[in-house]
Amino acid sequence: QVQLVESGGGLVQPGGSLRLSCAASGSIFKLYAMRWYRQAPGKQRELVAAISSGGSTNYADAVKGRFTISRDNAKNTAYLQMNSLKPEDTAVYYCNTQLGSMGYWGQGTQVTVSS
Repeated sequence: QVQLVESGGGLVQPGGSLRLSCAASGSIFKLYAMRWYRQAPGKQRELVAAISSGGSTNYADAVKGRFTISRDNAKNTAYLQMNSLKPEDTAVYYCNTQLGSMGYWGQGTQVTVSS
């Protein structure tokens, strides 16, 4: 069983920055990949960024060059640094991991980009 808790969302102006955190329970955090998804109103949930257990990263085209995913295995925490935010980045952001056939999700954190 894995529990994921996101934090760090909020209201920010266009061009601003936020850092999201995802704290994971369990002692094997370092062994599994972590992902950030987002879901905007009326849209499907989409993958934003992923980081493997070894630190390899992947990003959606819409966020490349603006967002950075990272992890601190000592703190059992994954991060999403979001810079140059745009109104279209407004969504609920979720962290996710998968152990075998089981997928685990956090409760989500709202990010609103608006002037």
